[in-house]
Amino acid sequence: MQVIIFDNAQQVAISAAEWVAELINKKSNPVLGLATGSTPISLYQELVNKHKAGELSFSNTTTFNLDEYLGIDEINAQSYRHFMNENLFDHVDIDKSKTFLPTCNQGENPRAQGLAYEDKIAQAGGVDLQILGIGANGHIGFNEPTSSLASRTRIKTLTQQTLDDNSRLFAADEFQPTLAMTMGIATILDARYVLLMATGKNKAKAVKDMVTGALSAVCPASSLQLHENAIVLLDKEAASELADQEYYIWANQQNLKINQEFGLYHNY
Repeated sequence: MQVIIFDNAQQVAISAAEWVAELINKKSNPVLGLATGSTPISLYQELVNKHKAGELSFSNTTTFNLDEYLGIDEINAQSYRHFMNENLFDHVDIDKSKTFLPTCNQGENPRAQGLAYEDKIAQAGGVDLQILGIGANGHIGFNEPTSSLASRTRIKTLTQQTLDDNSRLFAADEFQPTLAMTMGIATILDARYVLLMATGKNKAKAVKDMVTGALSAVCPASSLQLHENAIVLLDKEAASELADQEYYIWANQQNLKINQEFGLYHNY
């Protein structure tokens, strides 16, 4: 696991955008795994800026989102499809027919929908780079604590902590779903590269558990310890509970030399 610590959240976003841009510019048909939530918004703004500056085209890119609420239509302002349109898709040259979310409409079998989503990912050749955030309880996607490390795309019941954390996004009289479809942990680990962004003091304990805690379903993000190419981008607040920060900083300085010579990726 490569841990990179920055002074602030904006630097995290800029670095994440560099990873995404290098993949898109180097591979003819890149496949991105995308996340929602407050943390990646600044990343998407950086990518939009790069596109508007003529530095980045999404015309050949396919995307798969981590999750989507159950029981919310995609035109609903609370849907993750709406989120992605508003923050990225509507502002770049991506073909929306190649942007996928794990949806499950009224009357559809969520088990069948989960399998269908897995098949779509496989048909696209797998995810090259999966963007992740981390919940305060250590969840990735909507894989809540105690989720199986071998899980695949499926329906999940959200914890009360996740509901409370997300309640700020819903009006008092607005329906807030308690169920969601999400990529499983094993699905996430299948990505060739995983890029996790975490900012803010409220993520510090989850980051510590992920990086230096036990490999455990209690902290789903700790599964990234098993990934060959996991990159963790943190601001100082999110990294504040990590020991040996000097080592992470020194190791990143050494990695920068290699990246400058050979690029960020060594395979796809």
